[in-house]
Amino acid sequence: MEFPEGVDQLELLQSQRSVVPMATASGWSEGEEEEEEEECVRTEEWYAEEEARLQHTLTPAQLMLWAAENNRVATVQRMVSSDSSLIGCRDSDGYTPLHRAAYGGHLEVVCVLIGAGAELEARTADDWTPLHCACRWDNVAVASCLLRLGASANSQSHGGLTPLHLAAGNPASGRSLELLLMHRHLQADARNSGGDTAKDIALRTSKHHTLFQIIQSHNNTHTH
Repeated sequence: MEFPEGVDQLELLQSQRSVVPMATASGWSEGEEEEEEEECVRTEEWYAEEEARLQHTLTPAQLMLWAAENNRVATVQRMVSSDSSLIGCRDSDGYTPLHRAAYGGHLEVVCVLIGAGAELEARTADDWTPLHCACRWDNVAVASCLLRLGASANSQSHGGLTPLHLAAGNPASGRSLELLLMHRHLQADARNSGGDTAKDIALRTSKHHTLFQIIQSHNNTHTH
């Protein structure tokens, strides 16, 4: 099951469910019950006041990281326009603004940063790329965007973890797992430093292990 370069796999997944083998437990199933963390609802006024306060206490790099993590699109745009070097700033763990926007699921911020030249394959201290972050927290729209723009689906972190390993290890990341399994250049059999493939991890941790039938279906198509 392959798709042309540049295809929007997220749109395909949403509009054509027939591409997923019937027996699989799709991460897109309606009615699936997943526990979601309760988030404190903060108003625009709160964010504006907090940002005004932080401008006096944080460095520009720290403020950029905060803005990317908190979906402050206008602030990110303003800051990269005034100082493009802020695109590559990092926190103490090596996370860039793009990493923070990716794990927060902030697609518009991700687009602003990439449009301004952010590095798709930037690495944290543990060698996580932004795609690792998006897939670990099932931010599938961000993951789809990163893949479409050329992010590697097979980048390995310290410990040999690919985005697929991380999605497979999180029972709440079924949508990202499905997205990755449909990627034409995915190396699904990559092993981490413990010798596990992503499927091995999924078999232990998630009902979404059945999604790996997508790969089996793809292989059968090419052997017949």
